Formats: sequence, C-alpha cells, structure tokens
Amino acid sequence: MRKVLSVALAAVLAVTTVSVPAQAAAIRVQLAYSEAVPEFLSEFTCPTNMVLTGREHWGDEGGWTTYHCGFVFINEEQAMVGLEPWSSSQKESKSNYTAPPGRVLVGRAHEGDENGQTRYRPASLWWRGQQVTVYTQGWSVGLKESKHVFHAPANHVMIGRSHQGDENGTTRYQTAVLYAEG
Repeated sequence: MRKVLSVALAAVLAVTTVSVPAQAAAIRVQLAYSEAVPEFLSEFTCPTNMVLTGREHWGDEGGWTTYHCGFVFINEEQAMVGLEPWSSSQKESKSNYTAPPGRVLVGRAHEGDENGQTRYRPASLWWRGQQVTVYTQGWSVGLKESKHVFHAPANHVMIGRSHQGDENGTTRYQTAVLYAEG
C-alpha cells in the first residue's frame, strides 16, 4: 500500500512541474524623439527601432505636424522594429486606418489638403526572437485636427488613426499595450 501511494504521489508531482505558466515580461515605452514636418507634403517614419507614441498638429494643411516616437524596452532590453510596406492611400477627409493584427504604427505620409492622400507605415516588434503581442486598447476621444496634441497613455503605442472632414474635423487615435513572455 505504501508503494502505491509513493508512485501516485510521484505521478502528481511530475504533472504539476510540467505545466508552469510563462511569466509576462516587463514592458516600458520611452519617448525618445520628436520631429515637426509640413503637413501638406510629408513622409515620416520614426528612427530605427522606434514606434509612434504621439502626434500633434496646428493649423490647416499649411501647418506643421509633430510626430513623437519611442523605444520599447522589454525586461530593460530594447525591442527590434521590423518595418513593413506602406498602406494603400486613402482620402484624408474620410480616413480610418488600423495597423494589421500584431502590428504597430511607425509612420505616416500625407500630400495636399483634406482631399489629398494619406498612407500609414505598420511594423512588427521583436524581442529575443519572438514577436511581441499587440493588444488593442481602443480609440481616444475626438480631437480637433487643427489644434491638438496627443500622446498615448503610459506604456501604450499607436496602432491607428481616423480623421473626418477638414482641419476643423475630428481626429482620433487607437492605442495598444504590448505583451511578451519573459
């Protein structure tokens, strides 16, 4: 009887040690770069291994747009950004873009006024050979395009933008949090 209990206990211990869940890595997004470009004719991509964390715009299409970019640190190691092709163009006054699943934003291009074309540049994030998971968090409140500053919440990144109308129309941003097993 004692031998049967020992074998049963050993089997239970073997099963419980195999199914230990992975631990989430600590993720930190750090603002590192900002650049102002003319809104009416620009093609902006964040510097190497940075992602979009914010945008601001003042005025109409003759005004300036400032992009804010940050590094992603996972367990205090910098994540790598894999650039992907630009999106298809869409009319700015009716634009609505969300990066493909598992991707973040790293750039935007725009030509002309609200009737001009806008494109976005998605990217994947990598850390220690694994792709970082992107969890959509939702859209910001509507902001007046001609007079706004947007920064993603702490440790969030940008994954989308929508705009309706001209410079007096509404712009919103979509953000996400990141996850990696560490």
